[in-house]
Amino acid sequence: MSSLEIHADQLQQSLVDLFAPWVQALNLRVENLQADGVTLRLPQSDQLSRVGGMLCGQAMMAAADTAMVLALIRHFGEFRPCSTVQLSSTFMKPLSGQDALITARVLRAGKAMAFGEIDLAGADDGKSVFRASTTYALM
Repeated sequence: MSSLEIHADQLQQSLVDLFAPWVQALNLRVENLQADGVTLRLPQSDQLSRVGGMLCGQAMMAAADTAMVLALIRHFGEFRPCSTVQLSSTFMKPLSGQDALITARVLRAGKAMAFGEIDLAGADDGKSVFRASTTYALM
């Protein structure tokens, strides 16, 4: 199965089938598919915000890691068990009062390892607020 055979509704269902309830509570929605990745929407929520209405860093990292797993599903055309080996993140500025768009791209995927990059930006203003590079062990 090629990545073009994986559709947004299948990736959305993967969020229910493969992820823990607390990840599902992020209410991530598949927004867009690219040839090398996916974009998810993380709705603005008081439950995910800290003082001043800023999206908390823990929610950003969880959404980024989840988006990358979906990008790998898209890349391989199916779910392959994987484990996050490294998630190096940079928080560039706060995000307040708007949804976040998380774009995860697979840079390279082999038999045992996969590498990717993730950008989180404001859905309204398009400004990047968080960047991450990732490494996954493929089982």
